[in-house]
Amino acid sequence: MNTFDKLENHLALRSFISGYHITLADLFIWGALKSNAIFGKNLKNGEIGENLTRWFYFVGSLNCVQEAINALNKYVESTKVKKDQGSFDIGLKDAEMGKVCTRFLPEPSGYLHVGHAKAALLNQYFAKRYNGKLIVRFDDTNPSKEKEEFEESIKEDLKLIGIEGDVCTHTSDHFDTIYNYAIQIIKDGKAYVDDTDRDTMRQQRGEGIPSKCRDLPVEENLRRFEEMKNGTEFGLKCCLRAKISVDNKNKALRDPVIYRCNLLPHHQNGDKWKIYPTYDFACPIVDSIEGVTHALRTVEYRDRNPQYEWFLKNLNLRWVHIWDCSRMNFVYTLLSKRKLQWFVDQGLVTGWDDPRFPTIRGIRRRGMTIEALRTYILMQGASQKDLMLEWDKLWAINKKVIDPVAPRYAALEKEKLVEVNILDDFAPSTKDIPRHKKNPDVGIKTVNYSNKIYLEFADVAELQDNEEFTLMYWGNAIVKKINWNADHTAVDSMDIVLHLEGDFKKIKKKVTWLSRIASNGEKSVVDVTLLNYDYLITKRKLEEDDEVKDFITPVTEFKKSAVGDISMASLKKGDIIQIERKDYYIVDKAYDGTSLDIISIPDGKAGKMASKADTGSQKNEKKEKKDKKEKKEKKSSKKEKKRKCCPKEC
Repeated sequence: MNTFDKLENHLALRSFISGYHITLADLFIWGALKSNAIFGKNLKNGEIGENLTRWFYFVGSLNCVQEAINALNKYVESTKVKKDQGSFDIGLKDAEMGKVCTRFLPEPSGYLHVGHAKAALLNQYFAKRYNGKLIVRFDDTNPSKEKEEFEESIKEDLKLIGIEGDVCTHTSDHFDTIYNYAIQIIKDGKAYVDDTDRDTMRQQRGEGIPSKCRDLPVEENLRRFEEMKNGTEFGLKCCLRAKISVDNKNKALRDPVIYRCNLLPHHQNGDKWKIYPTYDFACPIVDSIEGVTHALRTVEYRDRNPQYEWFLKNLNLRWVHIWDCSRMNFVYTLLSKRKLQWFVDQGLVTGWDDPRFPTIRGIRRRGMTIEALRTYILMQGASQKDLMLEWDKLWAINKKVIDPVAPRYAALEKEKLVEVNILDDFAPSTKDIPRHKKNPDVGIKTVNYSNKIYLEFADVAELQDNEEFTLMYWGNAIVKKINWNADHTAVDSMDIVLHLEGDFKKIKKKVTWLSRIASNGEKSVVDVTLLNYDYLITKRKLEEDDEVKDFITPVTEFKKSAVGDISMASLKKGDIIQIERKDYYIVDKAYDGTSLDIISIPDGKAGKMASKADTGSQKNEKKEKKDKKEKKEKKSSKKEKKRKCCPKEC
């Protein structure tokens, strides 16, 4: 006879292990069984006797036991790093309190996106942690791409996410200094001016073949560099290359270009310069002279770290520590400014603030709050592992932010909208109700009541004659007659009577409604356009050799016409609301006397986050729903089994 059988026999005529009350003996043995894997498996399979099962569930239901379990679980959770929360404990090398200086380095050639936001917040975090300094420096080394409008928008977006550098600089502030370092590196015999055409140069670098210009004398290189500076016909054919290696396995070290010509005027310096340093040459120089101690860069730059350090060493610059952190990539999302610009140029989006874009302005227009974005990014920590992230977690966090404060409204889709007649005789009236039942601070709204109302066809289609249902914020009603059209595809009208004394708690079907009549004789509803969006591409992750145009989602904007609560006419652009029994929305266009546009805000639910165009994603979504249903049924079965094993009398 094993221990479980002995306990089963011992409890045959007893409620407790010892005596007539719960004692430490019960708690001790219960704890031992709870942590025993074999007992847990046998209990799950129904292989534990009835008496021991009864006793085990009873002790486990006691308040003192539940409180102890909750306290223990809370402690265990507090000692673990959550799987979706990264760590910032990366141990910055030589970091001294009060002396750390980081920098965020945006290029003013596009709008800030979520990937930039992570880099900015990460640099701010370490600057504050060590009571140091954050530099926001615009890397304006390419006049072909840069615009003043981009710089201003980046400043605005940084301010929105709570980032203001202790100092704001430009790489162009140091063009004279960088130029002098270029002269120095040429004189040291560590750089040469190359007039090889671009295609040949690319081929030679790939195959490890030295350029014909690699061993030109210093004097000739200085002469050529002067021609580049003056923008002569010959100079425009040239570039300055660092003399590092011809055939290093790391191709970033194969004599990289460090200066090139560009005759376009610079948005800061006008036409003063005709030559500009590359990012790779300017970055270590300016980092060093501006006092940066730690350069946090995404892992995509990892192969160029030896190049960064080569410049520091060979130009005798103050050392700067590099730390690689992961880039924040999302499924079905492009973060490349070049590719995003292509969508703008092709007219596939309305601009850089399009709600389908991953720019800060785009996701804010879609309804993302800055609080949620900051929370999510800081949860990622300073990990160096590149991940392909889902959007659901970010939007789920956003839902937690907006749900407690989003006012509730009613809106009904116009398609097949049903006119309902309430047979009771009463005059139109109004009533003030809370905009948010759980948060009185959100305010009140005025609701119109009359015997002529609207219901959505989808709700009416699920009702039957003589069925009782609930009109939200009113009370119960009973269907008298549904008047279907000839082919039963639409409802011409419906007659109902109120049954306000009915218990709405017992009624499963609850519907939203709108009055067709206002008590003051004016409009009772406003026209609303409900907007929803899909991802711009149909593939979760584009590979290097994938062409964007091969994976364009055919339709990414979806519009539905609706009528909404008349109080929605007072909403302003940017207001976030919830349309009850539908979605959260953000006002994209305020009511102009004709209509208003509202954009659906994702809530993080897997079904809503799936790509509408990616059939593979849809299959996964169906599988998830099936697994969830099976899990729920299994859980329900366990509860029923437990109930039978441990009746209420015990």
